[in-house]
Amino acid sequence: MFQKARLRRFGIAGGALAVAAGFAVATAFAVAPAEAKPVKDNSAHTTTPIKHLVVIYGENVSFDHYFGTYPNAANTDGTKFTAAKNTPKVNGLTPALLNNNPNEYNPQRLTPAQAVTCDQNHNYKPEQAALNNGAMDQFVQNVSKDTCTGAFGEPGLAMDYYDGNTVTGMWNYAQNYTMSDNSWDATFGPSTPGALNLISGQTHGISSYDPTSGTTNPKKTATPDSYTVVDPDATTGVGTVINDPDPVYDDCADNNHTSSNALGGLSGKNVGDLLNEQGVTWGWFQGGFKPTTTAAASSTGYAICGSTHTNVAGGSSVDYSPHHNPFAYYKSTSNPHHLPPSSVDAIGHTDQANHQYDTSDFYAALNNGNLPAVSFVKAPEYQDGHAAYSDPLDEQTFDIDLINALQKSPEWKSTAVVISYDDSDGWYDHVAPKITNSSNSATNDTTICTTAATKGVPALGGYQDRCGPSQRLPLLVISPYTSANTVSHTLVSQPSILKFVEQNWKTGSIGGGSFDKTATSLSVLFNFSHPQNHGVLLDDKTGAVSKIIPINNTPTHPKPWTPSKGHGKGGKDDKGDKGHGGLFGWFTW
Repeated sequence: MFQKARLRRFGIAGGALAVAAGFAVATAFAVAPAEAKPVKDNSAHTTTPIKHLVVIYGENVSFDHYFGTYPNAANTDGTKFTAAKNTPKVNGLTPALLNNNPNEYNPQRLTPAQAVTCDQNHNYKPEQAALNNGAMDQFVQNVSKDTCTGAFGEPGLAMDYYDGNTVTGMWNYAQNYTMSDNSWDATFGPSTPGALNLISGQTHGISSYDPTSGTTNPKKTATPDSYTVVDPDATTGVGTVINDPDPVYDDCADNNHTSSNALGGLSGKNVGDLLNEQGVTWGWFQGGFKPTTTAAASSTGYAICGSTHTNVAGGSSVDYSPHHNPFAYYKSTSNPHHLPPSSVDAIGHTDQANHQYDTSDFYAALNNGNLPAVSFVKAPEYQDGHAAYSDPLDEQTFDIDLINALQKSPEWKSTAVVISYDDSDGWYDHVAPKITNSSNSATNDTTICTTAATKGVPALGGYQDRCGPSQRLPLLVISPYTSANTVSHTLVSQPSILKFVEQNWKTGSIGGGSFDKTATSLSVLFNFSHPQNHGVLLDDKTGAVSKIIPINNTPTHPKPWTPSKGHGKGGKDDKGDKGHGGLFGWFTW
């Protein structure tokens, strides 16, 4: 999303729309959710002991950028890290890759003092070019951004990495729970495609909307908008999103509607729709979602999202980023005016907030004892980990505060926290992807994708511009139902989280070419047979382990977990990856 210079990143742009025009457009955009028929609350009806799933969705980190040298830290600065003797190895940066890398620069270790760095080029096509058809040797030429204002930069910056002296919290979670070294960004490109792949496994189906009238731009030829929609249908204008257009169903889009960029809206279903149909509570919680000026109090009729914070380097940014909210692209799951929940008890249920909340509402629900079954949590920008305006230290504070609060709650014994990311930011990762979904766009794809297409690799649903997977991303599962100090080597991707939700709450699937059809379920990272009987609290500033607390994780179910008859046993990849029983349909609770 770095490329969207046309949208303000560090403050509220000046100017305002005329009052009359503002109210007209607000009426066009502010579509209330349809009145839903009452559905029985099925939140507790799961196929595993996980009753609460919390997904912390961070920004822009490759696997090697955070875990390339795991579990070995330099211990020359920052927080000291010493790994347990039995720590399994990861597919990381070998001595050869560190000292004789095929790229123009060798990877260099970044210190805690260099936490805020320049943002790399992570567009759809440059990311493909960096991989150089699998040679993994063109990162510096295509994605490295070495100089910038107010952040650290150096030649070949895209090659660089942190270790356990900076991302200490992440490494300690890996020590005590389960991580993956084979988790992938489903497609190439920046934040919006990654966010959409999390909730629907689908980046096709986007239409361009005029920001003033709220009406669709019917054809690319009639109203050129190659940024919002790529390879659109000549008649309908519907195509694929590979960039970061703001969502149409959001008052705070386009810099609180002070800009004039086209907006994007998606057709089809997302996981929120599935959960609503099944009667399962859920919510998207994002920092800065609570408006600083409500729509009713605004002169334009739009809510204004203006809260800001500073990162560890003193840089300030607006907390809320509209294009980080994937549910706002769908009419059915949007809350255009950023209305608050009607009560704390209503959080997770369908009311005027329509499942879209501020992060403060997450803590309110947790403290009130009504944590939704499925929660997606997005930090405010300064804590989301994105280079240029955030950093791993601020990200660590946000993640640890939230996870500590969960571990101290009664819900922890049936909770799983997933830390995942939307894209790689273009940061170097040495593992070449095996393209499993091809694309042959003359404009947007390079040889790594087009060659796959010519060799018969399918494009799911027949849609172009969804080439992937692209690069490895960090993935951790923190739960009593994971094995401590375990590394899974089974290939998963962002839609694996979606598939976990679908199977655990028996929602059915998205369909329509969604990657949930081909994704491996996140179940491979759990161990439902032998839950841990403690929680591990970390210091939110240093990332060090501060306290081990006991938990009562005795299952409340009448029967212990057993795989159903007639199915094979879970696989065993290698040291650290035990398989844990195979696919979700095999569990009975």
